Amino acid sequence: MKIHVTLLTFLIVLSGVSCQHENSGNKTAKKAEIRKILNQQATAWNEGNIEKYMEGYLRSDSLRFASGGNVTYGWQTTLERYRKGYPDKSSMGKLIFSEIDITMISDDAALVFGKWELQRENDRPHGLFTLLFRKTKAGWRIVHDHTSSAR
Repeated sequence: MKIHVTLLTFLIVLSGVSCQHENSGNKTAKKAEIRKILNQQATAWNEGNIEKYMEGYLRSDSLRFASGGNVTYGWQTTLERYRKGYPDKSSMGKLIFSEIDITMISDDAALVFGKWELQRENDRPHGLFTLLFRKTKAGWRIVHDHTSSAR
């Protein structure tokens, strides 16, 4: 009887370790997918392509973008805000994301914190961002963006 209890206990512990390893690998893959989207956004921005940059956001009226004391709702409204603030490639500069920290908060949600910087000819605006990513039918997308500037 002791052998059966010991064997059963061992198998339960082993299965728990296996699940933890699987969850860890799954989290790592999800974080890599999110990081890939951020890299695609930076590439699109640096090409001067705001529309392609916006592919990282959920194409929905529920998208929320907060910055500069203002809140914008909706994908189209956010796109127009970017177009107005960055009318040409020189005003966009080169976007660099750094110190990115991705925290998985559930199987379909992640909180991303980091720093951004625009390298432009005459200045270097920079700041912080906090993004809420959700897994959607289209893949991981930003559903909430709170960006601050340290100008």
